[in-house]
Amino acid sequence: MTKRALISVSDKAGIVEFAQELKKLGWDIISTGGTKVALDNAGVDTIAIDDVTGFPEMMDGRVKTLHPNIHGGLLARRDLDSHLEAAKDNKIELIDLVVVNLYPFKETILKSDVTYADAVETSILVDHLCFVRQRRITLV
Repeated sequence: MTKRALISVSDKAGIVEFAQELKKLGWDIISTGGTKVALDNAGVDTIAIDDVTGFPEMMDGRVKTLHPNIHGGLLARRDLDSHLEAAKDNKIELIDLVVVNLYPFKETILKSDVTYADAVETSILVDHLCFVRQRRITLV
């Protein structure tokens, strides 16, 4: 079975090289918005998040990965047949790796001209925070 990675980053430094190495190892890469554009422009074949969820990214990118096809793919415990069966019954493909980073909230709020709206915008990556809370996620 092909391994699948979800890559959705705000800071794209090094992401192309990382994704290229995953592809060399045979991984499929699911990606979103600007990350997908950056990877596609570099010649890295990606799967659009819309193709996994069946819904378009919306609300200025705020809603894209908050979907059972994503979180079910992450949360399914591979040691429990009931989880694997539920994933299969609901056509949820497992996701083996998540690569995310958080918006630079601290740097934003320390700016002398920061607005409340700017501060809120850098803290709304609810989906990324959800990924970080998954028990199989390692922060690097």
